[in-house]
Amino acid sequence: MSSRREPGTASSARDQTAALDALFVELSEAQWKTMTELPGWTVQDTLAHLVSSERGLHGEPPTTHRATNLSNVKNSIGEFNEHEIDARRARTGAEVFAEWRDIEAKRRHTLTTSDDSYFAREMMTPTGPGTFADFLHIRVMDAWVHEQDIRRALNLPGNEACAAAEHSLGRFARSLPMVVGKRGKAPDGSLVTIVVTGPVVKTFHIATNNGKAAHVESAANPQCTISLDSNVYVALCCGRQFWQPGDARVRISGDLELGGRIMSGFNVMI
Repeated sequence: MSSRREPGTASSARDQTAALDALFVELSEAQWKTMTELPGWTVQDTLAHLVSSERGLHGEPPTTHRATNLSNVKNSIGEFNEHEIDARRARTGAEVFAEWRDIEAKRRHTLTTSDDSYFAREMMTPTGPGTFADFLHIRVMDAWVHEQDIRRALNLPGNEACAAAEHSLGRFARSLPMVVGKRGKAPDGSLVTIVVTGPVVKTFHIATNNGKAAHVESAANPQCTISLDSNVYVALCCGRQFWQPGDARVRISGDLELGGRIMSGFNVMI
């Protein structure tokens, strides 16, 4: 069972909140209303989603408002998000930011003062049954990914190699065996290396044996090597952008067909 003692998670959550505060405080109303790569979502909408998520974790009731346009919704979680976002669309960005600051002050107090039983309590997470500590892992990743969504939309790059970025790349790497094995259809005995060149630097090796793919410590003479920077990795992995053959940001060597299949199935977030 996870606990708050898992290194860095609560600290990363506080640091990520501070990074978002520093980004939001300078935004103009025009910037708040700028569209992001998320279908139908502005910068303000993205923050409204973060607000509603934190309110829910704090035990505050959801909105009773119901959005009338659900054209971009794909599942029940998406519908819930859209109701929460639409409830705040008539507000100014500054008003939604004020709500963010209010709920984050409450969350910061709770995370700082709660004992281990708070973090160990069982709950449903976006990936299935777990504990609040498991959910906090996901919240750090989600908040950092949405920060990067906003930064791309506003052409304000930053905070690309922080603890939350390292944490997020580590979580994304959990999906690589599925991407390489199931989607990429790497044959038995294959070795695939994925080199993330920075700002977060990582190297992952995936081997396939007996119909299963798994992370391994090293890979001598891989059949395929894929190199890309961590910003591109996140944009592709999270479905904000999609790989196409000839994408100069992604370098594939060795088995080009295998590499193409892997990159075509790189999106693991709905």
